[in-house]
Amino acid sequence: MSKLARENLIYLLLSSIVVVGGYWFLRYAYHVADKAPFSQEIVLIILGAIITMLITALLLNKQTEVELKKEESIKFIELKTGIYIQLIDHIQQVMLGGDVDREDRIRLRILAHKLAIVAAPDVLQQFEYLVERFTNVTRDNEVAQEDVDVLMEELAKLSVCIRKDLIGDLDDRQGIDQEKVTRQIMENSDAFGE
Repeated sequence: MSKLARENLIYLLLSSIVVVGGYWFLRYAYHVADKAPFSQEIVLIILGAIITMLITALLLNKQTEVELKKEESIKFIELKTGIYIQLIDHIQQVMLGGDVDREDRIRLRILAHKLAIVAAPDVLQQFEYLVERFTNVTRDNEVAQEDVDVLMEELAKLSVCIRKDLIGDLDDRQGIDQEKVTRQIMENSDAFGE
């Protein structure tokens, strides 16, 4: 049982004890005050106030929990997006530079570690394919035009996986066809080839 589930169970148990105990106490107080009708009204007001406070506390607690999860999710998506952009920027620098040196390879390895922390399994798998291609085409420490085309194809495939990781759920809710998006990304990548 997780810590959160245990805390919720304890909170539920304590709330039940308070409600049942409070009910019996207020019922007793209501009958004791039977001879003075004004006293009964005060007991009912107190009972209503306690119930209102309890319900409000439960709702605020749940709302806070939902807001914290939402904020956590947003921060994680921002972190993912930042690392994905770093990766694409680094590959761009390497391709535009034409030469691949030790520094470029080290940056790529460090980005691989960053990806390992946040990326979805599909992104990691496609990144592995990109690294294999990158290693093969840059053995001579240069990036020729045909090498750029090969890397661009792998980068387009990686972009598809990244998009699916970041906004795939949103696409699914909006009924966007993933195959169509994939095809469009690949066509856009090929459209600028020489």
